[in-house]
Amino acid sequence: MDPHSSPCTLWTCLLVWGISLGHVEGASRKPNIVLILTDDQDVSLGGMTPLKKTKELIADHGITFSNAYVVSALCCPSRSSILTGRYPHNHRVVNNTIAGNCSSKAWQKTQEPNAFPVLLNSIGYQTFFAGKYLNQYGAEEAGGISHVPPGWSYWYALEKNAKYYNYTLSNNGRAQHHGENYSLDYLTDVLSNVSLDFLNYKSNNEPFFMMIATPAPHSPWTAAPQYQKSFSNVSAPRTSNFNVHGKDKHWLIRQAKTPMSNTSIQYLDNAFRRRWQTLLSVDDLIEKLLKNLETRGELNNTFIFFTSDNGYHTGQFSLPIDKRQLYEFDIKVPLLVRGPGIKPNQISKSLVANVDLAPTILDIAGYNLNKTQIDGMSFLPILNNSPNVTWRTDILVEYQGEGLNVSDPSCPSMGPGVTQCFPDCVCEDAYNNTYACVRTIAAAYDLQYCEFDDTEVFVEVYNLTADSNQLTNIAKTIDQEILQKMNRRLMMLQSCSGPSCRTPGVFDPRFRFDPRMMFMAQGPQDQQKIFKVTQT
Repeated sequence: MDPHSSPCTLWTCLLVWGISLGHVEGASRKPNIVLILTDDQDVSLGGMTPLKKTKELIADHGITFSNAYVVSALCCPSRSSILTGRYPHNHRVVNNTIAGNCSSKAWQKTQEPNAFPVLLNSIGYQTFFAGKYLNQYGAEEAGGISHVPPGWSYWYALEKNAKYYNYTLSNNGRAQHHGENYSLDYLTDVLSNVSLDFLNYKSNNEPFFMMIATPAPHSPWTAAPQYQKSFSNVSAPRTSNFNVHGKDKHWLIRQAKTPMSNTSIQYLDNAFRRRWQTLLSVDDLIEKLLKNLETRGELNNTFIFFTSDNGYHTGQFSLPIDKRQLYEFDIKVPLLVRGPGIKPNQISKSLVANVDLAPTILDIAGYNLNKTQIDGMSFLPILNNSPNVTWRTDILVEYQGEGLNVSDPSCPSMGPGVTQCFPDCVCEDAYNNTYACVRTIAAAYDLQYCEFDDTEVFVEVYNLTADSNQLTNIAKTIDQEILQKMNRRLMMLQSCSGPSCRTPGVFDPRFRFDPRMMFMAQGPQDQQKIFKVTQT
């Protein structure tokens, strides 16, 4: 029976695919790997609080990374970085649209063939995907749902963006429509069930990789019926940067209406509660998955990764809800890992990014990283608690703004885009909300340096040690030598590729600055930009 040529039930297809994928009996078993990816889950505002089972089953048995970041605070660029291990300036996905290269034909031609699942599959891993892939996956211009990316043994992907009911899945290239019956169609539970089916019917003769990408806690924040009254007394955290004017910040932050209206505050509080409610089903998914692995005797040989594609804000600097901004609440994400050789109850302060997931997973699988085009670093030595690990001190965060909220007069000259008002129209993004940052965590420094690509050449700098909520922009008061160092490092990272993205940062004792590197692959305008910034 060929599951590609005739209809079949899910378990039969899995059974056939599992048998067809089997290698010779007795082959050595490499570790299994599972990556669970949530959608828009913050960590700075308590996003892990609802996931009590996840903490017990993953964090308490493994390691929590307290400084885990995404290299772009938006779904499609971030997911593209996870799949490729590359910064956005190298994979060239800049937003969630086809025009922004999200799941475009160009992406399929240049990036998908080198994504890490392809490499895993090439060394004998059976690979399984279920959930949200890229925001434009399944669009007609992207080849429709019949397009199954290379490298996946089993493909169960959502058409386009996050939904909970009334959606279409690509079941290995065939359309599978779902309605609004909770017991049959609630997407988080469907992903849980199909994942368990894969475990029950996969080949037992080779290792597996699973990627499960839930819709939660992305809008429309539809919780399962049994959880719709949970957290009824919870409100969005009133942090020191909640509902305050963004002083000395980029124009987009300065334009936000402060104080927010009561309707905006009620809306974001409701969104906050509903986001938490949707995560309870993710907690159930993880519990079922790990119990199944344990029952099968495979949990001890399986690495489990849990993370999100970006953070989120609810009222910070008077921005009601969204992501896309450079601040900790949008770029910092949860990252938990358990697996063979990882000691329990660890917390690592090492600076890791989502471009590191691909090289780490490949390293676990035994793939030669020297054969890849990856910008990130494998943090397997950190997982193994290896002695004398030398680790990075900085990462690049980059974002290219796009036109949203075009009906709002507070967002001038933005061009065509998507109107997205909450109850009160607030400008959350624009074309000149385009920035690049160096996020530095070193022995004596916890800093963020950001430049905006606009006529202001606006700069924001934060000392996270003294100002964890990023209230005070110290660009005009910080030591000029430090400002120049971070400016130079930013220029280097913005043009880096592969090994050059992993060179020591300016606050790393191994760093040796070559002035010629300031202008490598840069033109006269960039040299002028350096001069302007350092003279601020």
